[in-house]
Formats: sequence, C-alpha cells, structure tokens
Amino acid sequence: MDADVIVVGAGVAGLTAADRLVAQGRSVLVLEARDRVGGRTLTADVPGFPPYVVDQGGQWVGPGQDLLYKELSRFGLATQPQSTGGSALVVFRGKARRYTGRIPKLDPLTLLDVGQTQFRFDRLARTVDLAQPWRTPRAADLDSQTFETWLRRTCFTERGRDFFRTACEAVFATVPANLSLLHALFYCASGTSLETLISTVGGAQQDRVVEGLGTLAVRLTAHLGDRVRLGTPVRAISQDETGVRVQTPTGELSARRVIVAVPPTLAGRIAYTPALPARRDQLTQRAPHGGIIKCHAVYDSPFWRADGLSAEAASDRGPVKVAFDASPAGAGGPGILLAFLDGPESLRLGEVSAEQRRAEVLQSLTRFVGPRALEPVAFLERDWNAEEWTRGCYGAHLPPGAWTQVGAALREPVGRVHWAGTETAERWCGYVDGAIASGERAAAEAHTALS
Repeated sequence: MDADVIVVGAGVAGLTAADRLVAQGRSVLVLEARDRVGGRTLTADVPGFPPYVVDQGGQWVGPGQDLLYKELSRFGLATQPQSTGGSALVVFRGKARRYTGRIPKLDPLTLLDVGQTQFRFDRLARTVDLAQPWRTPRAADLDSQTFETWLRRTCFTERGRDFFRTACEAVFATVPANLSLLHALFYCASGTSLETLISTVGGAQQDRVVEGLGTLAVRLTAHLGDRVRLGTPVRAISQDETGVRVQTPTGELSARRVIVAVPPTLAGRIAYTPALPARRDQLTQRAPHGGIIKCHAVYDSPFWRADGLSAEAASDRGPVKVAFDASPAGAGGPGILLAFLDGPESLRLGEVSAEQRRAEVLQSLTRFVGPRALEPVAFLERDWNAEEWTRGCYGAHLPPGAWTQVGAALREPVGRVHWAGTETAERWCGYVDGAIASGERAAAEAHTALS
C-alpha cells in the first residue's frame, strides 16, 4: 500500500482531512489536479503594490465560523474588519440611495414587503433538519418548488422580489429559479440565517485575512510536506475487499481508504469500479455550481472614502450587482474595488473578450463610486467558471427534487470511499468553515474504519 488513506483534492477540505489523519498517526497522500493548492481559495499579489494581496476566491470569515478562526490562529494568520466606513449604496430601478446600517434605503412599501418575506423565509428555515434535510417537516412540498416560485407567491411587490433575486445571486451565484426552496432554506439555516449571509458587521462578510485566506491552504500544505502531490488528477478509483486503487496519468496508487474531497460535480467525473450506487451517481449529476467571475480594480488610493462612501453596494441591474471595498487596512495603501459578476452575468461576460469584460465592469462601478472608477492602475479577474478543476463557484446548488430523492447520498460513504468538501457540511455549507468541518468528519470516518 502507498498509504493508509489517499485524499483526492488539495482544497481546504482535503488538506484538513489529511492533516487530521496525520495527527492520528495515519499515512496519507494528497493528490491535486492543479499546479497549486487551495481549491476555491486563491490569494494573489496586487500588481505594483507589494506586499498587498487580494483573494480571488473565498475571502471572508465571520461570527460562528469558529473552526476557521481556530485554523487561522493556529497558523498565525491575522484578520481585519471588512471596511464599512461611510455610506453603503443601493441602486434600484436606476436610482441610487445612500444608507448606513443594515437596512437599505428602499421605499416604505418595498421595505415592508421585504421584511414580511424575510420573516416567513426565516421561520421556514428554522424547521430544516441540517443533518438530514430530506427529513425536514414538509420536505417533499418544500423540495418540489423553486425559490422563485415561492418568492412570487410570498413577496407582493416586484421591487421586493428583485431585492431577493439580487440577494440570491450574491449568496448562491445563480438565480432563484434554479434553486429548490428546500435547498435555499437549508443553505441559509446552515449559515445561521439569510441576514447573516448577506451582512457585513456581525455577518458572514465581517472579517478578511490580512495575508489572504488562500494562505491557509499554503500553510497546511507546508505542514504536510511531500505528502501533497500537485499536477496529479485522479481519473479512476476502484475498490475491493483488500483496498482501493487510484488511477492517475502517472500510474496507479493504492490505499486502504480514499477520501474524495472535490465538489459533487467533479467527483462524478471520476470513473468508479464498481459503479457508484444510483443515488450517488444521480446526485453528482444534479448538483451544478453557480457562476462567478471575481474582479478587482486597483487605484492609487481609495478615493471613494473622501466622498463618504464605503464602496459596499448592491444593484438590481448588472453586470456588477454587488461590490465591496477590498483595500488594505491603514493609510498609504492602494484603493481596491471588488466586483462580482454573478450567475447569468458571469456566463454572458465569460464569452466576451477580456477587454470588453473589463470595460463593462468598470462602467458598472461608476454607478457606485463615480467616473474615477474608469481609471484603475491595475485590474485582476478570476473566471471560476473556466477553471477546469472547479467549474464554477461558490458551491453546488440543488434543484427541486434533489434533496428528497438523492440527498441522503451526499455524505454517505460508498464502501471504502468517503466524501468531503464544503457541500457536505451541515454548518456553513458553501463556506471555508464548512470545508474544514467536512474534512474533519471524513478523516474521523476513515480513521474509525481503519481501526
């Protein structure tokens, strides 16, 4: 045997699983298809402004994400609050309104409608069984409709519905018509509440990692040493009563157990012998990712602050519907605007030239901070839809029927094959904290099985 356990994927989930197994005295190999570690986290240098960095993948950490805070502390990584000084901006129906605090400045009728809809959504979300969503009360009913269908029935104003559509794209990177209502409820309950997921102070966007969240995977890899092999995609996994065999372009490796720590849509592209059970196979075909292109526009200084703006902005019209200030803390550093191209906009702009995409993003940012947005000194982008070993972000979303019909296969081991990845987490599904939790769970399963 080459190892007790082979881990497929060197994202945070896979690296965490390997780290925990090594701590328990198990021999481990981590196989990563890319030429880097980190999966859906990736930290990049800011051109022309060393030593500043930006996160082109996952970047935030907030209250309740205790596992992530613990890992950051373990590896000496510091956090800083997400910049929120000044007024946020909401642009709806072409009209820009400044506001402070959590409640956007919408007209009274729309605010009332948003409030009653969110109350009803949160009330339903509290009924979800996070460990077994398919056993949630009324699961069949909740899983038979889309989030969009529910919004049309529950939210009485078109402006109110547009508010939730924008929030949905920001959280799921897809439109509500693609989501099972049960999945939307589960996901938000997994991260405490919808308000938590869309909030900065006290919410999921509260803090950033000074050195970049992608650095966590780099530090974990340094701890694991030569147990991590890059450029080694796994093509096939076979198992029998003696162990597992993993096929890569450079040959075959054997182990007693394997942990597949990649998203379901990628796990389904591996060939398995014997074939996966029908429910698991169906699951991998019914868990697509959202669409994301993440852009950073870099300026000599955060000029918007002089205008009293925080650069935190949301709009019901694209191409950029959500933006944040990604500038480093303190004076003297560059100004950095973070712009998300979510869902359909990411698909549309992924098909045009980089020059056209840049122009549309910058023009869109002028709605939030004015014409100076058109003159960055640098521009970075990451098209996660085009990543061969990711195929979209932030994570998988389940359409109607998936949770109740095949959801039970999400975490259930198949013989000697265990599953990890943020999609399998009960808490903070879709977030790095959930990835850590999933890695710990899969490692515990494998360790127990080996014992």
